[in-house]
Amino acid sequence: MLQKLLENQYGVTVEEYVKLDRYDALRGNGWLYLVSKPSGREEADVTELEKIAEHLRNYGDQYVPIFLPTKEGQLITTWEQNKYCVLANRQMEEQRKIKLGRKLAKFHERGRRVPFQIERSSRIGEWKSLWEKRLEQMEKVWNNLLFQTPEDEFERMFIDSFPYYLGLTENAIQYLVDSELDDEPTETDGGTVCHERFTQQTWGGQYMIKNPFDWVFDHRSRDLAEWTRERYFRNIQTYDVDLKQFFNEYQSVSPLTSFSWRLLYSRLIFPLHYYDCIESYYITRSEQDKKVLEENLSKILRQTSEYERFLAGFFQMAGAPVRRLNLPQLEWLRK
Repeated sequence: MLQKLLENQYGVTVEEYVKLDRYDALRGNGWLYLVSKPSGREEADVTELEKIAEHLRNYGDQYVPIFLPTKEGQLITTWEQNKYCVLANRQMEEQRKIKLGRKLAKFHERGRRVPFQIERSSRIGEWKSLWEKRLEQMEKVWNNLLFQTPEDEFERMFIDSFPYYLGLTENAIQYLVDSELDDEPTETDGGTVCHERFTQQTWGGQYMIKNPFDWVFDHRSRDLAEWTRERYFRNIQTYDVDLKQFFNEYQSVSPLTSFSWRLLYSRLIFPLHYYDCIESYYITRSEQDKKVLEENLSKILRQTSEYERFLAGFFQMAGAPVRRLNLPQLEWLRK
């Protein structure tokens, strides 16, 4: 099916289908072709991502794919009632062990030099309003449930735990607001190409692929915070070694300013993992998924005090110069 799509719409002949991590890909003439769905994005969104990708490639990033235009010059094509984009990348050697922190810092350095205004994928300065919106939506759901008997165990846990996470969210918003009022961003705090959620797996395992559909334009601390969160929850026993190494690598290329540390910390205080879990539960229709999410929530609640310890010790673990940069910490965490 995908081979036909490439031949008909793009005039490209391929030799074989390959499954690359989370991608459907086809291989041919020394290239890998990734077939992606634009997930609700319009041509203007994809055009902006294509310009960013071209900029990063021009600055030497060989792992950023090319957006393949169709024979008619379109970046999005419709095939069998679905919309698709095709990304093409030179077939690279399989990845060896890389220093991800260094690679991410270099990626951010290139991304800061984007020579045009980013409009459609920008999240700069939007964290506060986005967090407030999510809080408001969740508070509405919670208020409606307060006067009913919980339907199931998940609802009972949600009703009991929400006031705590509401407080944590307000802490995150306050920390963010104070940081923006009290601290001056420097040149390295300018917007850069970031990811919706950057993790150890974002750039792939077998081959390194930097997929433009993962990108948003934001402050670099977004990627650092989301990488940290994922590492922490992947293994709450041994994350500290990874954390030290990653931040050392990153800062060997691009040291963090006090503004960066503070934004990063506000994002870690914001309980994104809790919001994701609750929101997913109320969206999904699958009973199986609901069961998994119920277990997930139960685990999040059991680990609450562990997460507080993580937040209390984060600056020290990541090697932040707390005294020199005068980084504020949450008093209640240090008790």
